[in-house]
Amino acid sequence: MVRNCEKKTDAELVALSLEDQEYFLCIIRKYQQPLLRYIRRISGVPYEDAEDVFQEVCIKVYTHLHNYNETLPFSSWIYRITRNTTISHFRKRKPVISLESMDLERLASHCMKEFVIKNDIIAPVLNKMDEKYRDILILKFLEEKSYEEISDIIKKPMGTVATWINRAKKQFQKYYDILYGKEE
Repeated sequence: MVRNCEKKTDAELVALSLEDQEYFLCIIRKYQQPLLRYIRRISGVPYEDAEDVFQEVCIKVYTHLHNYNETLPFSSWIYRITRNTTISHFRKRKPVISLESMDLERLASHCMKEFVIKNDIIAPVLNKMDEKYRDILILKFLEEKSYEEISDIIKKPMGTVATWINRAKKQFQKYYDILYGKEE
């Protein structure tokens, strides 16, 4: 059994995992819940389906661990693999977003000029949005990733990330207004 995993940095865990596969369990334990939540957020699938995707992610991460570039944050690298695997896995079906009320409130508060939340109205707004804008809102406001991390994950410059976040907020407000009528 591997000990003292929690005191090790991601870079240390990667190096140790390349020498001893038991250390890879430390990486899995650290990222399992955040990545499962992220998979569910961007795909809208039940927990069991997210677990299937997560297993596929684990295999890809392990087999490509030697390709990890230590100059970039490991979390960005593993989120990029997770995002790409999730998108590939569910490419043929449009995700139906289903978020917890706490997530909905946090997201809506960042995207709406006037924040009045009802749990059953935000998910339909997200479902109408362009995938790239919905995904970037999830990364920024639910996964709480920095602009730099998002840039690493989606492989776009930080200026593009900032532009997409701004456009995503506007699109969120637009679809909210379309779906629920803009009160003036």
